[in-house]
Amino acid sequence: MKLPELRIGNLVAKIPIIQGGMAVRISTARLAAAVGENGGIGIIAGSGMSFDELRTEIRLARSLTKGIIGVNVMVAAREFKELVKTAIDEGIDLVVAGAGFSRDVFDIGKESNTPIVTMVSSIKAAKLSERLGAAAVVFEGKEAGGHLGTTNHSIKDFIAEMKKSVQLPVIGAGGIVNGQDIAEVLRLGADGVQMGTRFAMSEECNAAPALKAFYLKAQKEDVVLIDSPVGLPGRALKNPFAEQIDQGTAGSKGCKGCLKHCSHSFCIIRALSRAQQGDVATGLVFTGENIYKIKEILSVKEIFNRLLKEIEVADNFSSSN
Repeated sequence: MKLPELRIGNLVAKIPIIQGGMAVRISTARLAAAVGENGGIGIIAGSGMSFDELRTEIRLARSLTKGIIGVNVMVAAREFKELVKTAIDEGIDLVVAGAGFSRDVFDIGKESNTPIVTMVSSIKAAKLSERLGAAAVVFEGKEAGGHLGTTNHSIKDFIAEMKKSVQLPVIGAGGIVNGQDIAEVLRLGADGVQMGTRFAMSEECNAAPALKAFYLKAQKEDVVLIDSPVGLPGRALKNPFAEQIDQGTAGSKGCKGCLKHCSHSFCIIRALSRAQQGDVATGLVFTGENIYKIKEILSVKEIFNRLLKEIEVADNFSSSN
């Protein structure tokens, strides 16, 4: 069986893999371009960036590849609409809306004919997205990293039912780290997969070396849930800062008002920035549940080569790539 292409609107990815949009500045132009160049869909995480920085990242990615490049922005961000419009003005191929749900973003997408992809954790949210004009949905299961939806179930439990409920492409996400995972999710009916943690542990990822080293040390028992000031649970790696969050002592100083609604339990933008810069003691280190299964930092090209070989072995898929 030939590995299926992933079609979102008028876009066609030769390899049905979307790289997760990981903020703050974890997935930037170099990573997104490498994924796009290898046949997947590369994503720049726009949350926490200024408008000028986002423009620069999109232009850099465009200079590095002719592949598909999208942007992911948290709906919870106060400047969500402006960041989306900035990306569209720069000719971004698609927009992924995560960490919340926005009705307005669909009208913005229609004006420019830019595909809008929504992150969902329920069939109800997927159906609403379809009615409002989404080009695809990323169906996120409990194993995912970063901000999570409301589900306590694996995507593998519901992907078939999700496919029967909507007519648009369904991309499975959460805990997918190797080719065997991809083959299983595709076999269950998904049109493609989204992978974050595997690409966070790539050479092209913009995480500091100290953060990548921290990823590699992660064990299964190190993965924890935290309460994000966004108002959603989040999956992260255990460290002193995560323990402070759990104890309610993390603190929040000098709030910049970056979120529409914030509990002010701590500044998430600053916490994520500290981690990206390599401060693994006082930074918030978001991760997927299966990070412990990843043992190497590899180039994106090598990651794709290995995934394709694993997929072929796991389910007799073949690829021309």
